[in-house]
Amino acid sequence: MPGLYTEADYENSIIELFKKMDYDHVYGPNIERDFYSPFYEEILEESLHNINRGLSYVALQEAINKLKNIENGSLEQKNIVFMDYLQNGITVNYYDKGEEKSDIVYLVDYKNVDNNSFIIANQWTFIENSEKRPDIILFLNGIPIVLMELKSPSREETDISDAYRQLRNYMREIPSMFVYNAICVISDQLSSRAGTITSGIVRFMEWKTVNGDTENTQHAQFDTFFEGMLQKERLLDIIKNFVCFSNDGVDKFKILAGYHQYFAVKKAIESTKKGIATDGKGGVFWHTQGSGKSLSMVFYAHLLQEELNSPTIVVITDRNDLDDQLFGQFSKCKDFLRQTPIQAENREHLRFLLEGRKANGIIFTTMQKFENYDSALSQRRNIVVMADEAHRGQYGLTEKIKITKNKDGEEIATKVIGTARMIRNSLPNATYIGFTGTPISSKDRSTIEVFGNYIDIYDMTQAVEDGATRPVYYESRVVKLNLDQETLKLIDTEYEIMANNADEKVIERSKKELSRMDALLGADDTVNSLVNDILYHYENNRENLLTGKAMIVAYSRTIAMKIYKRILELRPNWTNKVAVVMTSGNNDPEEWRDIVGNKKHKNELAKKFKDNDSELKIAIVVDMWLTGFDVPSLATMYVYKPMAGHNLMQAIARVNRVYKDKEGGLVVDYVGIAGALKRAMNDYTKRDKKNYGDTDIAKVAYPKFLEKLSICQDLFYEYDYSKFSDGTDLERARAISGAVNFIVDVTRETEKKEFLKESLLLHQALSLCSSLVEEELRFEAAFFESVRVLVLRLSNTGVGKKISLPEMNKKINELLKQSIKSDGVINLFSDVKEEFSIFDPKFLEEVSKMKEKNLAVELLKKLIAEQVIVYKRTNVVKSEKFSERIQRALNSYLNGMLTNEEVIQELLSLAKQIAQLQNEGNELGLTNEELAFYDALTKPRAIKDFYENDELIALTKELTKTLQKNKTVDWQRKESARAKMRMLIKKLLKKHKYPPDGMSDAVQTVMIQCELWADNNDAL
Repeated sequence: MPGLYTEADYENSIIELFKKMDYDHVYGPNIERDFYSPFYEEILEESLHNINRGLSYVALQEAINKLKNIENGSLEQKNIVFMDYLQNGITVNYYDKGEEKSDIVYLVDYKNVDNNSFIIANQWTFIENSEKRPDIILFLNGIPIVLMELKSPSREETDISDAYRQLRNYMREIPSMFVYNAICVISDQLSSRAGTITSGIVRFMEWKTVNGDTENTQHAQFDTFFEGMLQKERLLDIIKNFVCFSNDGVDKFKILAGYHQYFAVKKAIESTKKGIATDGKGGVFWHTQGSGKSLSMVFYAHLLQEELNSPTIVVITDRNDLDDQLFGQFSKCKDFLRQTPIQAENREHLRFLLEGRKANGIIFTTMQKFENYDSALSQRRNIVVMADEAHRGQYGLTEKIKITKNKDGEEIATKVIGTARMIRNSLPNATYIGFTGTPISSKDRSTIEVFGNYIDIYDMTQAVEDGATRPVYYESRVVKLNLDQETLKLIDTEYEIMANNADEKVIERSKKELSRMDALLGADDTVNSLVNDILYHYENNRENLLTGKAMIVAYSRTIAMKIYKRILELRPNWTNKVAVVMTSGNNDPEEWRDIVGNKKHKNELAKKFKDNDSELKIAIVVDMWLTGFDVPSLATMYVYKPMAGHNLMQAIARVNRVYKDKEGGLVVDYVGIAGALKRAMNDYTKRDKKNYGDTDIAKVAYPKFLEKLSICQDLFYEYDYSKFSDGTDLERARAISGAVNFIVDVTRETEKKEFLKESLLLHQALSLCSSLVEEELRFEAAFFESVRVLVLRLSNTGVGKKISLPEMNKKINELLKQSIKSDGVINLFSDVKEEFSIFDPKFLEEVSKMKEKNLAVELLKKLIAEQVIVYKRTNVVKSEKFSERIQRALNSYLNGMLTNEEVIQELLSLAKQIAQLQNEGNELGLTNEELAFYDALTKPRAIKDFYENDELIALTKELTKTLQKNKTVDWQRKESARAKMRMLIKKLLKKHKYPPDGMSDAVQTVMIQCELWADNNDAL
């Protein structure tokens, strides 16, 4: 179509952009090479020679051999090995002229950018489990380190999610290309994002700035991404210093720094260097909670070692659980850090670790382990102290005089030294840098005195805009508890005390009030009211949302236990669903011990709470888990404890993590934290105060819900769905299927896209404010959600499905349980895969007779496409034929050349042919497995002119037998084994004088079929 901006045009525009960035360009089909190798072989050898001048040919060949034969299990495990090679070089041991030698061969020259080869290649074919041709590959020294999948910005039916699904498909079909991958890119021009081989789509992030300026990041131009991230010097810096694996031995996640982390860490390094040279103040690094602060600290520690001469890094927190969490994150990244972090066990151990140390070391400690030592532990200047949550009261530099009484009743004056002063005295020449997830209070001067000014600010607004975090919303239910005036007054007093928590007299006053507060908030009637309302709110609004994870924050340990026991009195079968997580004390009642447990028990609970599939759904906490504890699917927090300032903001940030289609976190307030929230926001940026200063669901989510409901109603104004609210279960089910039929009409493609977008927003808004929405409107929203999930279900096409079958069934089941109380829809759609077979003539007849013809087309299209995917795994020729026929039929349908009835007949005919495949093999005396090879051998039509059919059948059977005999050969992993397999096949074909002259392409089809066979028979 003239004027249409195609995917190829977009591809060319990116190539042009990279040429301007001084990349060389090659067009894949013009390059003679081995299609089974992921490397640009010629460039690889040439580059390694240039980078490692002086090393022998034997050393280089040994390095190339190690690079090509990474044998370490899964794709992730192999990529871990490769990333180590890429960042640190390959250690080789070899014999040169009879002498044993050891060297490091570097794959990249990070110091001299121009000594590397940068190539952008398009349409680069690679054959492994099948033949694939990624849109764009960036080769660094002949290694395919960046793979890009593009989608046309002008094609309405595709977007960036299609590019992501294509990438995941490539990882299955051409996994070797991803063994040597550093970064994956998906782009449709409107949005360009980068991730890694382990990133879910929500973790593919934009790169919104070329030079660190974030003033215009909301709608960054597409070239900002490529110029900002992939210019030569920047790309090398990112690969070397900002890509790491977080590996605990079980879970392996490959992490790519976001643009906010990259530029902030670079600034922090410069600020630290300045601090070392001057006053020891490294500055304050404020990145809002949930935006990856602990990983930023890892990247900072790594780069610090690169930039300084063997520094010692001391990481300080103020609580043991935070020390454990941060130490855990650093330990998972120890390979990237190139040294193992050490955790100080006590004061003596800390002294041992620091005193007299000359260099290196990443040492973790709590502040409390520092003493007022007689002399400094170290006078060195290249010690860097990283303080997590750097603005707490314990960081005072000043000495104070505390008046107390001795045993004789006499007043004595004791000098009290602030913890920050003790640390300074211990490490007088160190440089101090503070990391925080919440801003420094305007009253808190001591933090500035210790650390200096802000290095970088990444506020809530930017994090939400970038998709790094989700917003947090607020719902007040104080009124549900009927708290008396005395309790409310006491709570207000508690907030006042917290506002002045640095004043010792005020703290003493607080201690006296604690027992009264505990008595009032812990009264049986009050706790019963609280639990009743939490259960009502949770079961009716939050239990079936995402994974149903929720947290209850109790005022005290005693009250936490009361809440726990009351929940189990009312829900005795919830013993595995709810747990208490808090510290234990020596004077705890005996009955608490089994419930609270030891450290191992708490670790087990943490694992279960983080596991989306575990039975543990509700955690009752007091202080533990309120900072540094991440459960992305956690969406609900019930607050029964006065909190203020950064403690409050850190606590509620537990529900701001990104997870699937989570709209945001909901904080349900039972003690009036609204005022404290507003006061805490005073220290945030102006735009944070504007956007999140008031997140009351009644003012934010509820109006949004009404707006989206109105849009969905307008989209269905021509369709009568009144039977959904007042009909029988069967009529209700028919109302849904009729609505699906209505919206999937080929003439309503635009409306369908808008409905899918708006109904999702409707669902998300309702997930936040369902407790405020009247039943009738909730019911109508449930109708639109039913239609949405079924339309999505029909758009699934096998590989890279948007929503899996079990997930969809679960969603619909929960939806029906929650709002519809009907099984009608399940019977119509969800059991198709289990109860029917595409080979069943009765089922095909039923589909052809459906009144909803649009729905019948979609249903048939989906079922046949899924069956073709099954064939694609075993029979490459048949799957190609069927794919082409489906596409032809659908194109004719979309262009108005076929009616509903005609396209249904064409699809039914296709389904019947698929069903008859078995018979075709039987007639030739071939199994399905053998038939696949027969089809590959006879793909060129002219082949049968050269051979008798008996000859072809004999060749088929011999080929199948040869492969079966070599079934155990690991030919997908080892280049030598793979070459042997290819040689066996070619030898066999040659023996049978196959193929005839001039038909050499036929061999490639046979090879692809052999690879599919190997993959399907667990050769991998």
